[in-house]
Amino acid sequence: MLLKVHFHFFNMNVRQYFSYDFPAAVVVFLVALPLCLGIALASGAPMFAGIIAGIAGGVVAGSLSGSNLSVSGPAAGLTTIVLAAITDLGSYPTFLLCVVLAGLLQIALGFLRAGNIGHFVPIAVIKGMLCSIGIILILKQLPHALGYDSDFEGDENFIQGDGRNTFSEILESLNYITPGALLLTIVSIVILLAWDSQWVRNRKFAQYVPGPLVVVFLGIVLNYLFISSIPWLAIVESKHMVSMPVLSNLSEFPSLFTLPDFSKLMDSKIYIIAATIAVVASLETLLSIEACDKLDPFKRITPLNRELKAQGVANVFSGLIGGLPVTSVIVRSSANINAGARTKASAITHGLILFLAILAIPRILQLIPLASLAAILLAVGYKLTKPALYKSMWNKGMSQFLPFIATIIGVLFTDLLEGVFIGLIVAVFFILKTNFKEAILMVSEGKNYLIRLTKDVSFLNKATLRKNLRAIPNDTSVVIDATQANFIDNDIYETIEDFIDGAKAKNIHVDLKNISPHKQNIN
Repeated sequence: MLLKVHFHFFNMNVRQYFSYDFPAAVVVFLVALPLCLGIALASGAPMFAGIIAGIAGGVVAGSLSGSNLSVSGPAAGLTTIVLAAITDLGSYPTFLLCVVLAGLLQIALGFLRAGNIGHFVPIAVIKGMLCSIGIILILKQLPHALGYDSDFEGDENFIQGDGRNTFSEILESLNYITPGALLLTIVSIVILLAWDSQWVRNRKFAQYVPGPLVVVFLGIVLNYLFISSIPWLAIVESKHMVSMPVLSNLSEFPSLFTLPDFSKLMDSKIYIIAATIAVVASLETLLSIEACDKLDPFKRITPLNRELKAQGVANVFSGLIGGLPVTSVIVRSSANINAGARTKASAITHGLILFLAILAIPRILQLIPLASLAAILLAVGYKLTKPALYKSMWNKGMSQFLPFIATIIGVLFTDLLEGVFIGLIVAVFFILKTNFKEAILMVSEGKNYLIRLTKDVSFLNKATLRKNLRAIPNDTSVVIDATQANFIDNDIYETIEDFIDGAKAKNIHVDLKNISPHKQNIN
């Protein structure tokens, strides 16, 4: 399969690659670099561990995945788990063993077809998740856009590692505005808006030069001019720039990798942590893949079981050489889609660029202001949560709008998985409510009543059935028709039996239709 993937990669349409996939890969690289480093920092892991995970997610998961647009790497949703695990185990090499075992578990889940779980997430919840990620990107990047870089890049949780929450961080940032960062953000947003205009998009150069790359290059140049000519606008503190490990020479390269400690295989804690990582990483991946398929302009469907296997192999690879756990990440994937990617070549290329860049131009990367990257993520966030989507969901009715809004609020004030779970609960409520209405139908004409049982009728419909039966007046006749019912459970049978027992006293004639002896217990 891997050979087949590489054959496709190197024999694809060259013009399409350089027009769409390569520019998108550059954009994803620019987004992924600070996220990889920020997540590693927040996880209590070596900084290079985030880069390794980014490379593994791009090259390994990207090559084996059936998704055309998903981009994998270290996930913000795992930072709390990873930090607690490293602290509990007392050793990063021991934690790496957990990552390897988690990858093996994901491969097993793929063969067990556990990926099919992803198909059961309602579209309203998926759209709510996408909108919430867009809002979070905007809210989380506002402090960075103002030049306040207290929280790590890539944090998606409401309660932050610096002790503040999403909103208090924004308020705090107003006290520490860096003029140069604010100016860079404004200029960058103007450029990104211009690059999205029809006039620029019709120009041939725009197909090969992505707007975010222009923004980053201009950010470096403008800050150099600030330093040399307008000192009060200069961004000089390293905390406001991309921070990454720099090798003094290539001989130090092997020292950046860490091997797992296989001597701890008999420790039971290893397997508990590995199972936790495997389950959480798999759920985040499935949700991200469903969201990517929804954003895919070509509406391609990703094989979810294959995706779990691909993620598993990437985690085994990442863990074996010192990297963090890998998942499909919606922020990078949405940036990839918005940048115009067409195939998985973009995800693979972004991983290769990440690898080459840290070796060849680490000092140049350190010149990138975080404000420039914040502008890029602000633009991505807006595209994910456009007002038109809210209007569209509102027009579909409360059964779609409320799960959508519940998911947004849940993700915004908790985290991705908890927020989606909240949205699922609301969605299930409406599914059950609809089932209550459709499973039992009652119509009347004069003194004749018809109660029709449709689809599956369970104890959940008992209250509705009792309400309808109580509404039938004395001196009437009623037909209870189960022709369309595939299943009727015992609670429904007993409810009907109780009604029949009392019907004679009310002079109600009851006729049962297609409730055969094998379907019911009424004598």
